[in-house]
Amino acid sequence: MDIALTLVTLLAIVVAVSALATRFSMSAPLVLIVVGIAGSYAPFVPDFELTPDIVLIGLLPPLLYAAAIRTSLIDFRANKRPIMLLSVGLVLFTAAGIGVLVWWILDVPFAVALALGAVVAPPDAVAATAIARRVGLPRRVVTILEGESLVNDATAIVTLRASIVAMSGTIGVWQVGAGFLISAVGGVAVGLVIAFVVGRIRRLIEDELTDVAVSLLTPWLAYLPAEELHVDGFHGIDAQPSGVLAVVVAGIILGHKSPVIQSGASRLFERTNWATISYVLENAVFLLIGLQIRDIVNDLDQSNLSAARITAACAAVLASVIVLRIAWVFPATYLPRLVPRIAASEPAPEPRTIFMVAWTGMRGVLTLAAVFLLPADTPEREVLVLIAFVVTVGTLMIQGLSIPALVRRLGVPGPDRHEDHLQEATVYQAVTDAGMAYLDKEVVGTVSDAVMHRLRERATDRTNAVWERLGGTGTPSAQYSRLRAEMLSRERAELLRIRALGSVDQSVLARVMNALDVEESILDRLYEDETTADREEDLRPAFDPDGACDHLAVACHAPSPTTPTGCEECLRDGTEWVHLRLCMECGHVGCCDSSTQKHGTAHFHETAHPVIRSFEPGEAWRWCFVDEATG
Repeated sequence: MDIALTLVTLLAIVVAVSALATRFSMSAPLVLIVVGIAGSYAPFVPDFELTPDIVLIGLLPPLLYAAAIRTSLIDFRANKRPIMLLSVGLVLFTAAGIGVLVWWILDVPFAVALALGAVVAPPDAVAATAIARRVGLPRRVVTILEGESLVNDATAIVTLRASIVAMSGTIGVWQVGAGFLISAVGGVAVGLVIAFVVGRIRRLIEDELTDVAVSLLTPWLAYLPAEELHVDGFHGIDAQPSGVLAVVVAGIILGHKSPVIQSGASRLFERTNWATISYVLENAVFLLIGLQIRDIVNDLDQSNLSAARITAACAAVLASVIVLRIAWVFPATYLPRLVPRIAASEPAPEPRTIFMVAWTGMRGVLTLAAVFLLPADTPEREVLVLIAFVVTVGTLMIQGLSIPALVRRLGVPGPDRHEDHLQEATVYQAVTDAGMAYLDKEVVGTVSDAVMHRLRERATDRTNAVWERLGGTGTPSAQYSRLRAEMLSRERAELLRIRALGSVDQSVLARVMNALDVEESILDRLYEDETTADREEDLRPAFDPDGACDHLAVACHAPSPTTPTGCEECLRDGTEWVHLRLCMECGHVGCCDSSTQKHGTAHFHETAHPVIRSFEPGEAWRWCFVDEATG
């Protein structure tokens, strides 16, 4: 009963503190650590020991898997070079740099110092990407940070284990390298096998709950076999496949294949379940980190080092992990672009964007958990544990709290919602065309005209609704969404009244309620929650698209349309258009890329007139073909 009460209390604190931190736009991880530190000194709070097994087996696999299934395999491949440079190159660079520093300051064996370097090297996935998304960093930056955080844990753990083996002095450099290679290749191989087996099994499952249950088991199905496989004694090599890499590989592949191995309902259930699990675990670990501080400080009595030397070591390592990341990121970004092929295909990002990647290096739960893997007889172990804690909290405070201000100060442009809507509308149009082709080829003549009209209208409305988002919240689709939401509210109230009468079977009422809930969940909402939108606008830099594009800045006044009734070429040729665009230089009216003929874009290629604007009622957005910017 005491354990159950403790867990319930812990969960309640996590939820309450996280909710308050979000409400006041504060860093939830940092607030939870502060609450944990205060709780560690409260006499009525029991001791919570954050052991390596709890983190590496109980927490890390589900957290990594939840992040991996959300990671785009396409984006990962497209950014594999920067991801690998950060997740492998930077971790090894940081581990070596911190190793030299700690060896010099604390006068411990180099293998011990290198082990600490591996502990503090990997940034935390939760803190980095959460803040990156909240402040509106460029989407490619978020993708790189997510990819880095999925792989760098494996690099750090493999390096740490090799360092621990090297403490015995019976292993050489080539054995360390071979062990590292075995861990990486073995982890990837195990992940591929598990992804293949689980994927084949899930194709055969028709029940959504069973499918989600298999999904919940998958992280440990990948992690545990990898951790149990060993290569012992072969030319002095002691290594095992990386369970972390196995989980990541399995998660990315299964997430990529989910549209073909799962039903739509199963994917919805899976996303909801993993989102909830991630929310609880991610926030709980930061609270647990804070609860360790009293024991960490008390253990310092076992050290013979002076307080000044310990303080200097903590400050030096904290500063070094920040500086080393900056020192690595800039050359790793620019040096590959000295290769002509890379320079031609990948223009160098702006220095301010690169700096934000370099600055987003907060440490988290793995750093504090991994340090407890150090053997009990490790020289100055208690000091090393304190250093790991200082680095974790220090980076969260220094970097985590300063990121929003830096984004505003540097004016780093975030994702452009208008551009997102343009891309979304184009994709919707493509998939709608596929559905329409099916109706025209296989359905026409088999159903009534009323049914055909209804099918076509629903498909067209969905695409048009996305185009209307560029025109604000007063568009017909936005009005429909708001009014339909109000109707659903009234309908639900009537359903509750009928339920209270007790005159209808409850199973019938439950089916009706489920139908209303499903419609509400998939309702085309064309407006965002105002509190969330306000929070994002406060954090994002004041970025003016017109200021970033000279063509948009000049093209402010729309000329008279040459053909106000429609697309000039479509009117001439007797073809149909979907949406209309007005050339801001000559007044030409052409159809957009969602139309078959794409006369708006064709006009740009013929005349080089750079800016168009929407010629649809209620829409005022503009687009520059040259700079690919909206205004």
